[in-house]
Formats: sequence, structure tokens, C-alpha cells
Amino acid sequence: MTPRVRAVLSRIRWSLLDALIWVLALALATVLRLDFVLPDHVLQSLATAAAVAGGLQLVGGWVFGPYGINHELGSFEETGELARTTLGVGVVLGAVGLFTQLVPLPRSVPVTATLVALISMFAVRFVLRSRKTRRQRLEGDVRRALVVGAGSGGRVLVESLARDPASGLHAVALVDDDPSKQRLRIAGTRVRGRVADIAQLAKRYEANTVIIAIPSADAETVRSINSIATEANLSVLVLPPVRQLFGQAPTASDLHDLDVADLLGRKPVDLDMAAISEYLSGRRVLVTGAGGSIGAELCRQISRFFPAELFMLDRDESGLHGTQMSIEGHALLDSESLVLCDIRDADGLHEAFRRTRPEIVFHAAALKHLTLLERHPAEAMKTNVIGTQNVIDAARAVGVTTFVNISTDKAANPSCVLGYSKRVAERLTAAADALEPTSRYVSVRFGNVLGSRGSVVVGFTEQIRKGGPVTVTHPDVERYFMLIPEACQLVLQAGSIGGGGEVMVLDMGQPVKIVDVARTMIQLSGRPEIEIVYTGLRPGEKLTEELFMTSDEISRSTHPLISQVFVPGLPEDERDGMPGLDEPGPALGWMVRAAQEGRARHPA
Repeated sequence: MTPRVRAVLSRIRWSLLDALIWVLALALATVLRLDFVLPDHVLQSLATAAAVAGGLQLVGGWVFGPYGINHELGSFEETGELARTTLGVGVVLGAVGLFTQLVPLPRSVPVTATLVALISMFAVRFVLRSRKTRRQRLEGDVRRALVVGAGSGGRVLVESLARDPASGLHAVALVDDDPSKQRLRIAGTRVRGRVADIAQLAKRYEANTVIIAIPSADAETVRSINSIATEANLSVLVLPPVRQLFGQAPTASDLHDLDVADLLGRKPVDLDMAAISEYLSGRRVLVTGAGGSIGAELCRQISRFFPAELFMLDRDESGLHGTQMSIEGHALLDSESLVLCDIRDADGLHEAFRRTRPEIVFHAAALKHLTLLERHPAEAMKTNVIGTQNVIDAARAVGVTTFVNISTDKAANPSCVLGYSKRVAERLTAAADALEPTSRYVSVRFGNVLGSRGSVVVGFTEQIRKGGPVTVTHPDVERYFMLIPEACQLVLQAGSIGGGGEVMVLDMGQPVKIVDVARTMIQLSGRPEIEIVYTGLRPGEKLTEELFMTSDEISRSTHPLISQVFVPGLPEDERDGMPGLDEPGPALGWMVRAAQEGRARHPA
């Protein structure tokens, strides 16, 4: 049988069914009108009325209505034409009964029967279309999902999945801990239990996937759900935060596999866009270390505030190539905005600043690998201390109005070369602020950044790719983590509110155990056989990083996610005593004294 013949036969069946619905609707309307009593003479009138209505429905439907065209079942086009045809039949039937004696029935019967017939025709089509849609969704390679969250995000997602059979996902049940939402039904899918019931529900409804449809879910919630899903051998998909949906309703295409960032979880950063725009828009901005992870992201975010010029300075030409590509869509390396320069080169740096004449500087260039700098403290001195002083001197020479030094949590109560060098850089920045009363020199301190070059996530990824083992220094070691965009957003915010001379400390939530990150990445890789090996704490490494010095007097800034602490500047007489760099020992000793003396002069 050809598709065309099948379509015609389907339309014939529907037209006969609608005619039968008219017969039943008239009978029901008459029975109701006469209190369930049907005299013989009324039966004859009812038969006549049924024949008239059924005949009119068939003729009108084939000539003017839905039966003459291959409409999609239950579509707006079909239901629209069906409504016009049925209402037309009802009007004719009512007129015949009112003005003639062909159909001697109570006058209310045609009205009631028309409404009953129309609702019945719609209902039959809705039920059959729903069954057809459900059958299509369950055919082929379809993932049966438990949707966690019956709030606005879950509601819109479930409705979207119901409308899109091609999504490859079928919501079999909703899960929510809110007692008021138990037994709630959304697009035919009911809330069947709580998060603790996920394993039992997955078995009952043969689910193989869990969808976390709570855009505002915190890290603890995500980790708890993931733990339950893992034990039940279920894969996990996550609906991104509302801020990443750009105001659009979530769909299946917005879902992504659970990753480390979801498990660490961060609250949305509420930025004072007006304040950031006020000090960046129309200004000449320079970023050192623009080829690195933080510097590159700073450049991308700064470019959205329409600075007059954005200069990207780095000694790594490949890094500058990648940054230019991400911002401008090409990397010809022929732009005046690219500045190839080493911050250790004081003369070259002064020349670059004289040429670009920046008004705002973000100093992100630094050496940051703790273990390597423990072996080469003189290199930390050259880049993180002397290099920072070079950048400050060049900035002062051209009258920079805002200088933001990117620091690290390792500068708080430092115990390693990296921490000592960054603490000294904070003091150098504070000293510059005291010498420039019309400018603002501030430091911003934060912890590890997920996905940055050299981060544990990158290292773990490579170890897992090679089949392990994954190396962790200590089972109890923990660190503060931030996402790169989040850290850079708060750096921009800190630059807008810092009064000058202080260290702005970003709120990094709760520290996370490194071993938990490793276990999560192994779990997400689908290779549970990979082992974790503990190598022991390295020299200078702490079990838990600190955000503040023991002597810091902490005060809140105007932004809820940023605190500020006083930093004693490094006097010039101490800087004049800076040793030569031929020997690493004197360099380390000087950095230790310079970091600790500021603490001694301002005891808690």
C-alpha cells in the first residue's frame, strides 16, 4: 500500500469517527435534556438529527474541512478546520430545529451536542497524538531520564523534551525534595519521589540517566546527586546556570555532561557593570601576561567594555597569538595592540609604556609553579619581584591612574618561594600607592583557577589519558578553586572599587580536597580502574591554603564577594638592600625577610 493510499484511508477513518461522535453527542445531549427518559417519538427525531449532523460533517469536512488535506494529526491547522466544520454543522442543525419540523428536538440539544462533539473530537486526537509521540520517543536509541528539580528550570526542560522527540531524551519521572511538589505532573511526567529515591526510581522506570535541572544548584547538591547516580550506575547531565542560557528557555541541546566545574560549583557573580564600565570604557588598558590563562581571559572580558585601546603584553609570542585569535577572530600578529616584551627588561618595558601610554594596567605576568620555584628562587625574584617593580616603575612614569596586581592566596602567611615573592609584590604595589596620591595601586588575591595552564585539572587529565596513576601529594590536601571567567570578573570588579594600597581578597567559597577532584575526574572518564598514588607534600606546600595573613585586619568592600586588607608598603631602604641574583640563597633570604618584616611591623 502506497503512502498516498494510506493517507486517504486514514482521512476516511477519521471522517467516519467524527460522524459517529456526532451521533453519540446528540444522544448524550438529548438524554441529559430529558432527564434520562427517551420517548419513542424522540428516538425517531434523534435518528433524523444524527443522520443530518453526520452527513453534514462528512460533506463539509471533505469539501471545506480537514478531511480533504493531509494534515498532521492534532496540528493547529487540522484542529482549526475541524472546529470550523463542527461549529458550522452545529449552527445548521440548530437552525433546522428552530425554523423547521424536520428535527423536533429540544432547542438546547444542538448547542449542547455541538460542544460535546467538538470536545470529544479534540480529545480523541490529543490522546492518539500523545500515544504516538510517546511511542516515537521510546523507539530507537533513547535515554530514559530522571529529571531532578520540578521548579521552573525542570518544568521548561520537561516540556521541551516532550515537544522534541528527536532530542534522544525521554523524561520518565521527576524528582524533587519539596513536599509541596510531590505528585505534581508536568507534560505527562509526574514527580515520583525525592533525591534519595533516585536508585529505586531508576530501577522501577528503567532510567539510565539523571538530569540535574536546577540551574541554581550549589556544589554540595550537585556532588550529592552525582554520588547517588554513580552508585546506581546512571550517567549525569546538567542544566547550565540561568546566566548561561541568555534568557532562553532550556532545551536538550543546553544539557552537558557533568564536569569538574559543576562539582566544585560557584554562585553567580553579581557584577556592578556600571562601575566597571565607567573606569574601563574609553580608556587605554594594558594587560601584562596577556598570553597566559588569566591574562587572556582578562583581555577577552575587558574588550567587551569598549576600551579606547587594549594592549596585550607578554614575552610568549604563541600565547599572544592565541589571545588575539580568541578576541579578534584572527591572529596575524600585525596589530599595534600586541606588545612583545619581558617584564624583566626594565628598559624595554619603559619603552613599551611610553609608546602605548596606558591609563589602566592589569599586571598578571608571573612565574607560578610552586615546586619549580623552590628549586630556582632567583627566578621568582627576577620575575615576581623585580619584574613587578619594573612594571610599577613604568606605570608611574606614564601616569597610570589604576594599577591592579594579580596576587595569590599563597601570599597569605607564605611558606614557599612563590608565596614569598607574591607577598613582596603586594608590598611593592602598596608602596607605589603611597607615592602616587592621585592614582590607585591595588592587589587582588585569589586561589587556584580551574583549567589554567599547569593546574591540577590539566595534569590529572593527562595522567588519566595515559591510563594513570593519578598522583596526589596528600589525602588531606585541599585548595580554593575558582573558574577562570569568575576570577577575572571579580578582578575587574576589584579594580573598580579598590581605594588603593590594599589587597582585595576574592570570596572563593569552601576549599576542596584535591583527592576529591581526582576521584571525580576518574569517575567522569569512565575508567574506574585508574589508581590514585600519594606522593607526599612537597617543600613549601601547605595542607590548606589561607586567604589572609594572621595580622590582617579584614574589612568588607562594597561588593559582597570581595574583602580587603591593609598591606604595609615595602620601604625604599629595604629595596635598596636587594641582593644580587647570581646566588639563589641571598635572593630567597631577602624575599623571606621582606615578606615577614611587613607582618612584624603590623602585628595582630
